[in-house]
Amino acid sequence: MLIVNEQQIINTYLMKDAIQDVTEVLKGKEAKKIASPHRTVIEFPHYEASALYMPSADLVGEVAAVKVVTIFPHNPANGKATTQGVILLSDASNGEHLAMLSASYLTRLRTGALSGIATNYLAKQDAKVLAVIGTGAMAFEQVLGVLAVRPIERILLVNRNLEKAKAFGEKLKAFGVQTAYELIENVAAAVRQADIINCATRANEPVFDGADLKAGAHVNGVGSYLPHMHEVDLTTITRAAKIVVDDLAGVKEEAGELIDAEERGKWSFEQVYGEIGQLVVGVINGRENKEEITFFKSVGAAYFDLAVAKGVYAKAKEQQIGTEIDV
Repeated sequence: MLIVNEQQIINTYLMKDAIQDVTEVLKGKEAKKIASPHRTVIEFPHYEASALYMPSADLVGEVAAVKVVTIFPHNPANGKATTQGVILLSDASNGEHLAMLSASYLTRLRTGALSGIATNYLAKQDAKVLAVIGTGAMAFEQVLGVLAVRPIERILLVNRNLEKAKAFGEKLKAFGVQTAYELIENVAAAVRQADIINCATRANEPVFDGADLKAGAHVNGVGSYLPHMHEVDLTTITRAAKIVVDDLAGVKEEAGELIDAEERGKWSFEQVYGEIGQLVVGVINGRENKEEITFFKSVGAAYFDLAVAKGVYAKAKEQQIGTEIDV
């Protein structure tokens, strides 16, 4: 079995790789070549934490994966990462376990790739201003995903703690991002300027007022992934001309803001415009005018992890990175 650690993956596998591989798995899913049983989530209320178990398989490529990821939001206070995970990749023709990959970066990267793909289809072509609400670990790759597909000129970093926002901006700069960033405490001021809004928080209450969205805005919501979480408000949901989701079955079970909107009789899952895979294969159209507000909701699915795990494994074998062990 090949063991590949996080730093080796970071050095080898980039956002452009993830966007390409996630795009391909979306095509495979639409062609019914991907098996993806619903994930299991175990919550640990005392720590406001969760563990997720996510299996999937490529039935044509004959490879399977299972990701185990834990999300403990109070870990940074103890010097530990919020999100920790591993992906086990197996040969689906003979059952051999091929690789164990660190999954924390890959989880962030594939989620950022999804937002990049959604942004490419749903945001205005001339979008220039990106507002980032929440500057935690998941937000960084969300920015990279958007930058990969749109000519962003200003990044507005929104956090009640400006020091955290500044550290995030400096991290972007150190990574090589040359786009100018601004620190903003007032979320409404940021949203009113933004062509694209990225939300990557574990909020239980909406993080901005949908009334502040300007015509033509696009929203990526990837942080809330449990029924009690509400990152986006009802106003955003009802104003959106197109709501696209990553995986409809998962969203129906886990997207708190959409579940709540339906339970209140203000909206219905029948109003979902489609899944992101349908955009990729052209079953549905992307943005059709400069005025419509669009919303991409992602809760994650195992086949996205399968996509990037396959990509990393191929690169690792090609470049001879990682450590082979007997198990």
